[in-house]
Amino acid sequence: MLITVSGPPGSGKSTTASELAETLGLEHISGGDIFRELADERGYSALEFNKLAEENDQIDRDLDRRLRDIAAERDDVVLESRLAGWLAGDHADFRVWLDAPLDVRAERIADREDKSAEDAREETAARQGSEADRYAEYYGIDVTDLTIYDLSVNTARWDADAVLDMLVTAVEVYDPDRDEGKYPVEADYDF
Repeated sequence: MLITVSGPPGSGKSTTASELAETLGLEHISGGDIFRELADERGYSALEFNKLAEENDQIDRDLDRRLRDIAAERDDVVLESRLAGWLAGDHADFRVWLDAPLDVRAERIADREDKSAEDAREETAARQGSEADRYAEYYGIDVTDLTIYDLSVNTARWDADAVLDMLVTAVEVYDPDRDEGKYPVEADYDF
């Protein structure tokens, strides 16, 4: 089974995806980890590589191509990245979108990165807008279109354990043969 976990920064996707994979006995593949691998392969720190990615669209495209290839070639994986649900295309068995209000996400990021909530809020809002623009420009993806997801969860409403329990239950009762209302997702983007 290929499960994708997507969402904006601070939504809890990395923690949730890791715990979901462990609970279900699947491998967890993180877009952030692959980004750091790409940086290392090219001799950059993650911070340096992130700055370079703002000027060089090939970096995003290389990351997205790698994620798409993993989705096409592997099974028994929880694939986690902002675009995982889109990049996996029809290979995904179950797509999850995690989100929370910007102020909640900013608080989480501020705690994680030891910065002020206001700075985290400004940076997160700017990053989210920049990424949405790039995804629309590169691939014609509207990241606000949640119709491709099987389940969308506001992670501000429940603690991490409750979110995990919800997802495990949803995956366990999911019927892949029931196609009613299913939205096909093309994964043939120009990388």
